[in-house]
Amino acid sequence: MIDSGCIDFAVSGLTPSRKMRWDGRRPASVIACLLAFLIFSLFSPHLSFALTPVDSNRTYIVGGDYYYPPYEFLDEEGNPRGYNVELTRAIAEVMGLKIEIRLGNWSEMRAALETGEVDVLPGTVFTEERQAVFDFVPHAIIHQSIFYRKGSPRALSIEDLVGSEVIVQEAGTMHENLVRHGGITVILTDTHANALRLLASGKHDYAAVANLPGLYLGRKHRLSNIVTSGKTAVGFKYCYAVKKGDAELQARLNEGLSILKNTGRYEEIYDKWLGVLEPRTPPWTRIVKLSMIVVIPLLLMMGGILMWNRTLKREVAHRTRELHLQQQQLIQADKMASLGILVSGVAHEINNPNSLVLLNTPMIMDSFEDLWPILESYYREHGDFLVGGLDYTRMREEIPHMLTEMHAGGKRIKHIVEDLKDFSRIDNSRQMESVDLNEVVRAAIRLVDNSIKKATHCFKVSCSEYVRQVYGNPQRIEQVVVNLILNACQALSAPEQCISVRIYNRFDHQAVVLEVRDEGTGIDPDHLPHLTDPFFTTKRDSGGTGLGLSVSANIIKEHGGLLTFDSKPGVGTTVSLELPILKRTRA
Repeated sequence: MIDSGCIDFAVSGLTPSRKMRWDGRRPASVIACLLAFLIFSLFSPHLSFALTPVDSNRTYIVGGDYYYPPYEFLDEEGNPRGYNVELTRAIAEVMGLKIEIRLGNWSEMRAALETGEVDVLPGTVFTEERQAVFDFVPHAIIHQSIFYRKGSPRALSIEDLVGSEVIVQEAGTMHENLVRHGGITVILTDTHANALRLLASGKHDYAAVANLPGLYLGRKHRLSNIVTSGKTAVGFKYCYAVKKGDAELQARLNEGLSILKNTGRYEEIYDKWLGVLEPRTPPWTRIVKLSMIVVIPLLLMMGGILMWNRTLKREVAHRTRELHLQQQQLIQADKMASLGILVSGVAHEINNPNSLVLLNTPMIMDSFEDLWPILESYYREHGDFLVGGLDYTRMREEIPHMLTEMHAGGKRIKHIVEDLKDFSRIDNSRQMESVDLNEVVRAAIRLVDNSIKKATHCFKVSCSEYVRQVYGNPQRIEQVVVNLILNACQALSAPEQCISVRIYNRFDHQAVVLEVRDEGTGIDPDHLPHLTDPFFTTKRDSGGTGLGLSVSANIIKEHGGLLTFDSKPGVGTTVSLELPILKRTRA
């Protein structure tokens, strides 16, 4: 085993003299290392080739495809151009190699490499089969795609090509893959361009070519009737290929490629010809370094901004809450105004057909009364008969009930629409008047009747005919009652639990009390003092805003009343609304 302190070299072609280190304090050790190296070199043919000095008089023949843009091709003046050509010239420059580039038919060039007429092919795909006759130096990744005519079935993989005629370049990688796969009729051509032309002319089914050259050639020759599947069928390592056993040339190419990558010249050549069109392995080290340079200052800046923002929030928190409350109140007022306009229009649309129901139902009832003797006489003479698909003996009992229910339903619709219009009406004057709390509660119950039916099967209302009138705005008081009943409905966990509404005069006859009691989940004692705080809610997940009770408390406060809460978790909640009675001495 060679002591790494004596000799350090790479198979890439660096000679020992470049890396050898001399330790003057251990001459015997160094001599032993040299002897070991000489013995190792005698039995290592690869190493001996790698250390062979460059023959300055030798010219290496570099082959390639004459029409495989943008990798390698002959330009309009017949000069070699492309990514492979420029990369190879750059390697020859840094390694001091003489080269001659010859581009021709690909299958002929590949055969020339096997016979030794050509020394290297820079555009060869690596496969296990080719490894038996060539040695490789990878320098890129190339992707093969499937092209087809517009309107033809789309093929995403080689499996989709079974049973089809597929055009490929002779002696290319896809030629070998399709033959090995079997079940596919392979049509050979000399270039990718001819493969695409044949496909565009309507011949055969698909063309399997390299993705980037296929797109390049399709645009250049304006083959607008062919498209790619949009998915890479298969990807390969794109390599320099030398004849099997030519380790000296393989090492030179490998070392030259390493120099170009370390100096950044490889990136320039790659981006010039291939850019971001051809996927490749990202330089993760460079990405991490650049990310650190950018991310660390950004993190420091964000930290400073966050600290400043937190301090600013603390200073303006109280003002922000006030602004939010005002904003929500404006939004609520806007919603109520919009609701008033909407309800007026809807009420008009509902009242028109409902008026016909209320007008025509009594007339139909009177008509049925007049027809009754005639129908009875016909029944006695001819027996039972069908009316509306049912027996007359049944319908003569049902029709009066049906007409009565229809008339009652029309009246109910009319009352609901009128209550809704009253509830949503915007009263900018805030006119205060004498209010019968019993009537306010009845109107509120009619508005939320559907919610009550869904929440409970046990709803009780106790109104006293001796309840004194209060002084206030009926629409705003009704809004509070609606909020209290809806909150009670939402507190129930089962329809068997009850809600009761009770109205009575306070014992001193100075106020009227409205109680809304539910048998729901109750309220946590810690939450009771905050129920009327703006934005406080225990139903945030279900859409609660925390404004209902806050707005209600403000309304009652404007009326000189009082809103109190009594609750026990698991037992229920009682909300008491007290409003001062109407003073008869008021003018």
